[in-house]
Amino acid sequence: MIITLTGLPGAGKTTLAKLLSEQMHLKWYSMGDIRGQMAAKHGMTIDEFNELGMKEDFTDKEVDAYQKNLGETEDNFVADGWMSWYFIPHAFKIFIDVNLDEGARRVFKERRHEKSKDEPEYTSLEETKKILQNRIENSRARYQKYYGVDYLNRTNYDLIIDTTSIDTLQAFKLISEAIQANNLTK
Repeated sequence: MIITLTGLPGAGKTTLAKLLSEQMHLKWYSMGDIRGQMAAKHGMTIDEFNELGMKEDFTDKEVDAYQKNLGETEDNFVADGWMSWYFIPHAFKIFIDVNLDEGARRVFKERRHEKSKDEPEYTSLEETKKILQNRIENSRARYQKYYGVDYLNRTNYDLIIDTTSIDTLQAFKLISEAIQANNLTK
């Protein structure tokens, strides 16, 4: 069983991927972590790296080749990344949605910039919202440019969960129920 999670910033994608990995005894791969490490290695925030990605395709292509290879050579894992659904098409594809205001509130409250070298400093809730909106739009443009796809098109996914007003455990329960309903097992 392969599960991919795509989602908006602050939706809980990474938290859910970790929980799925732990509870279902699956390996977990984070494409965002890999791209974040690449950005930090270049002395950039993820947003600066994304801007570079509009001109230089290596910022996406290396991670995309990695996840494509995962889908072709491994089984029984969870991958979270905005393009994982595309590069691992035989996976059970989940989109984790959230209202942008709530997503920005969560990211700002988490103070992600203190935990990760690739995150910009979020000095206010309004600035956080603007940064995240730009990140979403930049990524959408890059994926359209390089692959001709829209990761925000909900028809790409087998399951869509809006976490704006539910917690992680409620979202996990919905995913677990969908996995059982679709007879997905290791």
